[in-house]
Amino acid sequence: MAYATDRTALALTADVSHCDLVVIGGGPAGTAAAITAARAGHRVLLLERGQLPRHRVCGEFVSAESLALLASLLDGSAPEVLENAPRISQARLFAEGRTITTDVDPPAVSIPRFDLDSALWDAAIKAGVDAGQRVRVDSITGAGPFRVKTSAGECESRAVIQASGRWSNLSQSGAAGTTPEKWLGLKAHFTEADPSPSVDLYFFDGGYCGVQPIQLADPNGTGRVNVCSMVRAETANNLDGVLAQHGQLRERARTWQPLTEPVTTSPLLFREPRPVDQGVLLVGDAAGFVDPFVGDGISLALRSGALAVECLMPFLRGSASLQQSIDSYQEEYRRQLLPVFRSSSWLRRLLDLPRPLRSSIARLMETMPGITNYLARKTR
Repeated sequence: MAYATDRTALALTADVSHCDLVVIGGGPAGTAAAITAARAGHRVLLLERGQLPRHRVCGEFVSAESLALLASLLDGSAPEVLENAPRISQARLFAEGRTITTDVDPPAVSIPRFDLDSALWDAAIKAGVDAGQRVRVDSITGAGPFRVKTSAGECESRAVIQASGRWSNLSQSGAAGTTPEKWLGLKAHFTEADPSPSVDLYFFDGGYCGVQPIQLADPNGTGRVNVCSMVRAETANNLDGVLAQHGQLRERARTWQPLTEPVTTSPLLFREPRPVDQGVLLVGDAAGFVDPFVGDGISLALRSGALAVECLMPFLRGSASLQQSIDSYQEEYRRQLLPVFRSSSWLRRLLDLPRPLRSSIARLMETMPGITNYLARKTR
């Protein structure tokens, strides 16, 4: 097999190549799947349409539930990614004129996607994955083996995992059951003097904005924060418009200095997760997009990628059929991951309640922190 394992290109031989697993998408879900399969001794081809590393719209919150998995996947690669990550031990919700505080216990960490994606990609190559970027996957045919047609050639694979996100040419996120409103995702990094080691969520009519440190204050007292918002298109279409929606947020942002250009994604659509499509296992956002304010997107991506391969292992070892592995993945996805989507969907609907009712709920959460802690646990 003539795969180039550099960051820029992939060339397939003129003959159809064969592998055990093709993984489409080089984000956390795809690399988690590729690393897990390669370390088990299987031949893996990892394809990324874009160019890594890059900034992505993401809260960059890595919950404690996935830290052990992330450390295992990195296996000593880029140790600074975990060692330098700020610990997030508190969450603060600014809603309806109230400040609601809850502990994040055990603490989460904050890792920029620019650094996380790069470290995981390098760990995949170190694990023996054949990988290439700027490779477009045009079609997947067959039912095992699968024939994968790409811009770099064709290959045949015993199994395929799709991790290319919500809006690739392989996804069907616009299916029935999605939300009718147009939601946007916006993100940028800024400097901030002495940022708090907390994830702060500012809620307003038409959306919310999250702020958390990606670097705590240096000796000069300057840190860095990630600012990420989900907002209805009619409410705001850029970060300046978002910051204007909340008085406390607007005041906090007054001294910020931009470190990155804003990035945007749209539309954000919510539907019941779909972990399998025509024999292809879907992971990460390709399976389902979780409401960002629960802070579990990266965790779900890592866990779903690893889970898909764990369920495929009996098939790849020859002790089960592909359909048996598919059935196992659907069942485990439903048992382990689906409850997070359902809980977060219920919480998102609270944002659409009339303001007097939202104010009553905020007052109750402020005076009874046990309720806030319970809701936080329901999204883990």
